Amino acid sequence: MVAGAISGRYTGLLKIRINEQHKHKGMTNFLIFGPPGSGKGTQSVKLASEFNLIHLSTGDMLREEVAAQTELGRKVEVIMKRGELVPDEVVIQMIAERIDSNPRANGFIFDGFPRTVDQARALDKTLAEKNTSICKMLMLEVEHEELVRRLLLRAEVSDRPDDKDVNIIENRIKVYKEKTEPVIAYYRSDGKYLPVNGMGDIEKIFSRLSETLAACI
Repeated sequence: MVAGAISGRYTGLLKIRINEQHKHKGMTNFLIFGPPGSGKGTQSVKLASEFNLIHLSTGDMLREEVAAQTELGRKVEVIMKRGELVPDEVVIQMIAERIDSNPRANGFIFDGFPRTVDQARALDKTLAEKNTSICKMLMLEVEHEELVRRLLLRAEVSDRPDDKDVNIIENRIKVYKEKTEPVIAYYRSDGKYLPVNGMGDIEKIFSRLSETLAACI
């Protein structure tokens, strides 16, 4: 009787472990990148809706956690009030929890994350532990002059001060390229980097991205 109970309990634990290993299988995950003015935020939302993926913007997630005053949100709020960057391990924990809370999701689209090679490695490790991975890194390629034009136009609507000054815009684009280049190299070495023409109107760009995603799913 005892042996049977132990055997039954072991079998139950084994089933839980197997389910845990397989619950994220079948997910198709993408990264979408692009310099300021590339429209990656707009395209991320459209792609998530079209392909039934969950859109993950770490900036939005951090604000949501703080607003909800979760345990993680309170920790993040203290860090942000000190004017410090949120540590990578906190961001990765937040992503892991979001994935775990959506075990039946078709996949995730990561908007502008990871920003460093260390973050990329940490994300890959976290996804591997959940039996899934990044399919492709989609990079929206937009001509420099067009980026500046779009941001200046956006300033007329958003009234964002960092969109109004051409010198600030130029510096934002320069810093973005410097910081993103190592991440591009990281995913290129894995054969996951995929540039996409980001010129044209929103629907044309969306059509190109959709074709790219459809080929991966």
